[in-house]
Formats: sequence, C-alpha cells, structure tokens
Amino acid sequence: MDSNPYSKECTALLIVDPYNDVISDGGKLWLQVQETAVQLNAVNNMRRLLEAARDHEWHIVFVPHHRYVPGDYEGWRFLNPTHARAKVMHPFARGTWGGEFHSDFKPVRGEIVVEEHWFQNGFMNTDLDLQLRTRGVSHVVIVGMRANTCVEGTARHAVELGYHVTLVRDATAASNWPSMEAFDVNAQTFAHTFVVTDTLIKRLGAYPTASVVRGE
Repeated sequence: MDSNPYSKECTALLIVDPYNDVISDGGKLWLQVQETAVQLNAVNNMRRLLEAARDHEWHIVFVPHHRYVPGDYEGWRFLNPTHARAKVMHPFARGTWGGEFHSDFKPVRGEIVVEEHWFQNGFMNTDLDLQLRTRGVSHVVIVGMRANTCVEGTARHAVELGYHVTLVRDATAASNWPSMEAFDVNAQTFAHTFVVTDTLIKRLGAYPTASVVRGE
C-alpha cells in the first residue's frame, strides 16, 4: 500500500464560512445558494468530510468571514460589489443567529478557529498560514462557502504559499450555475486535486483510520 498522502500529521480540513446565514434555511444568503447547494448535496457532504477528517485525526480549521458590526465599510474608498451588498444585507452579523456557525459545524476542543477574513481570502490579514505552518501542515482540503468567492480565493492563496490543495466539488456551492461552472474550470488550473466527496472518502478508505490505529 502506498503511503497516505493525507496523513494526520500533515493534512488539514479547512471549513470556510459555515455560518447559518449561508448554509441554513432562513439564512440571509441561503436563497442565493440553495439551488446549487441542494443539487450538489453540499452541506451534507461538508458534514461527511468533517466526520472523515475527525476520524483520521486531521487538523480541523474553521476559516470564518468577518462578522458584521455597525459601522463596517464606512469610509471605504473602493467598495466592491460583495461589500456593497453586505453593507445592505448585513450577513454574518455579530451576535445574531446568522452570524453563528451551523450547529453541525461547531468546533470541538483542539480544533482551530482562525481570525476572520474581510473579503474572499482566508489567508489575507489572518493567522491562517501561521496556524497551519506551526502544526506542520502541508496538505489542505478546502470545503465550505462559497465556491467561486471565499473557497476559490483561499485555495489560490494556499497554492501560492506552497500548500498542496484539494478542492471538493460537491462540498461547496455558488449563487448560480454559471458561477459554479466557472469554479469547475478555474479549479483545474490551480488545485492539485479536484474531486467529489465520494471519491475522496473512498480514497481515504484505503488507509487505516485513527480509530483503527488506536484499536477501538
């Protein structure tokens, strides 16, 4: 058997923006992603990969977007379209249900929640790179929301920093199918591995899980 390319020592699962506002029915952004998310079974696939990652004792890292507080974006000279919409909708507002992680994606002891990113890159102005490097992580598997914004932005930066990047096509979603299709095309130009959830879990099944190693 080949050595495990996703060993617990070097692999991290990055879960991007698992907020109620974007992955829960009733969230401010849910209706935008609902069509692609439902057809891809995205939220359930995120759950399955989190379970598999915990079973294999990967590093689990939550990569959250900035949570809105009154006064955000005031005085910004170049307010991009995403921030302009956020200024109106106030998604991920701090102290609200929408600004909390979905109940199935609550960090447990030993898991990492990095500093909040402001735009579409989980590394920019955060401690994500530091948290990964200090733990010896070289391989990142990135899932979450949304495909062609924060997931892609974070993944592209990870490649530039020298990480091995795996993207999971059906463990994310986008606001519409053209955006999802753009993600499909783009991912193949920079991600080292671009798979679906079943393929990745099957691949992991070729290696002993942490529970087997512990003799449980």
